[in-house]
Amino acid sequence: MAFDVEAIRARVPALKSGTARFDAPGGTQTPQPVIDAVADALARPLANRGRTTEGERNAEDLVAGAREAMSDLLGVPPNGVVLGRSSTQLAYDLSRTLAKDWGPGDEVVVSRLDHDSNIRPWIQAAEAAGATVRWADFDPGTGELLPEHVESVLSARTRLVAVTAASNLIGTLPDVRAIAELAHGVGALVHVDAVHFASHALVDLAALGADTLVCSPYKFLGPHLGVLASRPELLETLHPDKLLPSSDAVPERFELGTLPYELLAGTRAAVDFLADLTVSAETGPGGAVPAAGSRRDRLRASFDALAVHEEALRARLEGGLAALDGVTVHSRAARRTPTLLFTVAGHRPADVSRHLAEHGVDAPAGSFYAWEAAHRLGLGAEGGVRVGLAPYSNADDAERLLAALESLGR
Repeated sequence: MAFDVEAIRARVPALKSGTARFDAPGGTQTPQPVIDAVADALARPLANRGRTTEGERNAEDLVAGAREAMSDLLGVPPNGVVLGRSSTQLAYDLSRTLAKDWGPGDEVVVSRLDHDSNIRPWIQAAEAAGATVRWADFDPGTGELLPEHVESVLSARTRLVAVTAASNLIGTLPDVRAIAELAHGVGALVHVDAVHFASHALVDLAALGADTLVCSPYKFLGPHLGVLASRPELLETLHPDKLLPSSDAVPERFELGTLPYELLAGTRAAVDFLADLTVSAETGPGGAVPAAGSRRDRLRASFDALAVHEEALRARLEGGLAALDGVTVHSRAARRTPTLLFTVAGHRPADVSRHLAEHGVDAPAGSFYAWEAAHRLGLGAEGGVRVGLAPYSNADDAERLLAALESLGR
């Protein structure tokens, strides 16, 4: 199988601006097929879901198509896929629902490595229920969140453990499976933030050991919305606040109001685009052809090829950054995504980001809502400059970034 980054870039209109884009952890640029799917959905008749009119059928099919696509991406049945406005909104909804069964003496574990959307909803829900919050710390020197860090704050009263599958700030990939086994050993549920993880690896809910997880399609070439995944049988036991006439079926009972049908069309298109990142070396009348197999199989092939591509670029960037005076890279975990957070001695992160932008390189600065992690690293609210790779990142992008940073020194 072949990974043709230039062919991918040719299908992403925003890249025509010529800017080297390293802002993918905050949201990727959109491929043309995804744009077309959104526009096509809006151009056709649409109505509230049903099977009587054309508009109703179109809406129903768009919802089903998005569920099936995210089912293949996350390794869950379609009725284990909940669609929502954002991962943050879904985390808040889930936390309030679970907290109905919490009370004084119960405990909830959160991690200092996490994005605040996997911290604050759980803290606030626990406080409202009178439950206790326990913190799992990570090692700021290595960036590692180890299973034993979580184990040290577990107890027989732990009701839930919230943990990231990949740090959006420094890329650390904790051993979620091992953490989940420890949590399940004391009878706790495990909620996983897979927003950053799903951009770089094929998600499998069962393999992670998660009970619930969230991700955001706009982090992997799709439109702006959020997705929660779980085992349908677990969702059946949960009873969120909802309108009386709205469906009580799973997963619809968790979806408040009318879904954004056009964005669901874009979500399905994004998953299909990801599934076809690799092409076979066979040459037919139309040239290279997409990989064969089910969508899940094709996604697996795509993510395997993407990992090779991104690891090569990450190695080039890390080597180049190491050669620059005054640059400190804070992404140090043994297993991590191709996401690098760095600071430059004598320069505020925002000023470094501004300098890069003036040289046609987008690499934003800040704490990126990983508030606890940025402060634990000693970086405070200013954070650092974050460089993140996407399927469309190429070697020229990497060289331009390093050249722009070298010019900062001069």
